[in-house]
Parts: sequence; structure tokens; C-alpha cells
Amino acid sequence: MTRVATREVVVFTRLFATMIGAGLPLVQALDILARQTENKGFREVIRDLVGDVESGATLAGAMGRKPQAFSSLSVNMVAAGEAAGALDVILGRLSDFLEKNHALGRKVRAAMIYPAMILAVTIPAVAILLMFVIPTFQSMFESAGIVLPLPTRVVIAASDVMKGYWWALLGGGVAAVALLQRFRSTPAGRRVIDGLLLKVPIMGDLLRKAAVARFTRTLGTLVASGVPILEGLAVTARTAGNRVIHDAVMESRASIAGGDTIAGPLRNAGVFTPMVVRMIEVGEQTGGLDEMLERIADFHDREVDTSLEAMIAAVEPLMVVVLGVVVGGMIVAMYLPIFDMINAVG
Repeated sequence: MTRVATREVVVFTRLFATMIGAGLPLVQALDILARQTENKGFREVIRDLVGDVESGATLAGAMGRKPQAFSSLSVNMVAAGEAAGALDVILGRLSDFLEKNHALGRKVRAAMIYPAMILAVTIPAVAILLMFVIPTFQSMFESAGIVLPLPTRVVIAASDVMKGYWWALLGGGVAAVALLQRFRSTPAGRRVIDGLLLKVPIMGDLLRKAAVARFTRTLGTLVASGVPILEGLAVTARTAGNRVIHDAVMESRASIAGGDTIAGPLRNAGVFTPMVVRMIEVGEQTGGLDEMLERIADFHDREVDTSLEAMIAAVEPLMVVVLGVVVGGMIVAMYLPIFDMINAVG
């Protein structure tokens, strides 16, 4: 089952909302979208929707059978729209949400590109230096019979380890990644790792704001669309993208089911700021929870933009400095004995 790209679903939802809002029949709108969709896999998904709807299924029911394309959030919103007879309004709201959520994810991923590229350059460069360049200097120093300074001995020792045990280092790295993935696949492991990520300087603050923006916008959109609050919280927890927030949302769901409020468990999670918790409390008390959640999401979207700019401004020079210190330090360490030899000859 090949997953459909998020961008494809975003464009489909916007066009679908426009057609339904213009008064086109449901099946005709889906048929048009199927014919103009370039992605073959997604085209088949839309055609299956047409067949299911023509057979008497609801649109939400048909979408629920295609999890590779439509999230539980989309299915629940469409179901609420069909029940209320306001499918065009709900589709418009859904398309707005998907576009904003997709834009948020794209911004966060874009911020990761530069550090990833620096690491992709640094690691092979260091490996090449240790395995092929440093041994040449080592042979020269051994033939000269000079006493090597400490930095040079450290780099040569690292080169010996890399040459003699590269297979163990490679195997250990692969095993560590596999064990980390296995640990992260468990609920407890996912909570530990996601909690640690939220505490990373600069990056943790960005991830927290992005997660809060996704949570509030998702729940606000579902509540505004008429989805019951308990179902909305369950859907929001599944789409939170962070196990700490997932658990806090599920505790809030249990709290509401027991007759209490949403805000208490969110406050105890330690992820949501007092301002966010207080605004949610006010929204519950005034009956304007959906509007308050949208305001919180808009605010955190702007905060994510600001944090991204600050992170990029801080990370770019930091990564350059790290690259310079690692590679440049190794080169300087190799030239220190040469300087000593020149001074001795002088």
C-alpha cells in the first residue's frame, strides 16, 4: 500500500472543496479530479471513492477505507460535514487546515536541511583524512624518529582505530541505529526520545511550538466542524507527532469523560505554556474553544517562523565553526611536528 504524498492530498482537498462549493454533484467532482490527477496511485484511490459512493457508501466511509491517502482527521471532518449537510463548508475548512499544517511541516524540514548537509560533508571528510591522509604523515614521522606532540598522537591513534576497526565502527553504528529505532517503536521509548528532543536547546523549543501549533489547530478545526470533543481529542492525539503531547491529550480526554476539563492534564504535561493552558481554560468557560484554539495556533505558527529564523542564524555559523575545528584541528595536529622539525634545523 503506497502512501500518497501530502501535497497531492492538499491540492485534491482544495479543488474538491471549490467544486462542491460551486454546486457540482459529489460523484461528478470526484470523477473530474480523478481524470486530472497525474499521480497514478492517487488516481486509482479517487476512482475507488467514486465507485464506493455510487454503490451507496458515504464519502467519509469510502475515505476511511483509503488510509494511505486520507487521515482519520479528514475522515472525521467529512463525516461531520455530511451529517450536518455542510460538506462544502467542512471541506473548505479541511483544506485550510491541511495547507497550514503542510506549510508548517515544510518549514521545519527546511530548517533541518542545512545541518544535515554539513554532517553529510563532515563525516566522510573526517573518515578520508583518518584512513588515507593521516597514515602518510605517520610514515614520515616514524622515519624521522621525532617525538610527537600530544595532539598529533591523538589524531594518529584515531587513524589507527579507523583503519584497524572500521568494520566494527560501521557495524556498531548500524546496530545503534537499529536499536534506537526499535526502542523508539515502543510507547515508552517514543515518550523518552520525544521528551529528550523537546529539551534540546533551540531545536527543542522549535519542536514544542510546532507540536502545540499542530495540536491546537487540529483540535480547533475538528471542534469547529462539529466533531464531538471526545472523538476530536482521540484524533488529535493520533496526529500530534509527539508522544508527550499524545499522552497529555489522551489524559485530557479521560478527564473530560470523567466530567473534568481539558486544561488540567495539559498543564501537568509540562509542554504547554501557562498562556496556552489559560487560553484553553477561557475557551472552555466561554464556549468558544474552537476560536481560542485557532488563535493559539496562529500565534504559535508565527512563533515557529521566528524560531526558525533564529535557529538558522545560530546553526549556520555554529556548524561552520565545528567543521573548521574538526578538520582544521586535524590538519594543524599533523603540521605541528613539521614545525618542530623546521625549528630544530634552524
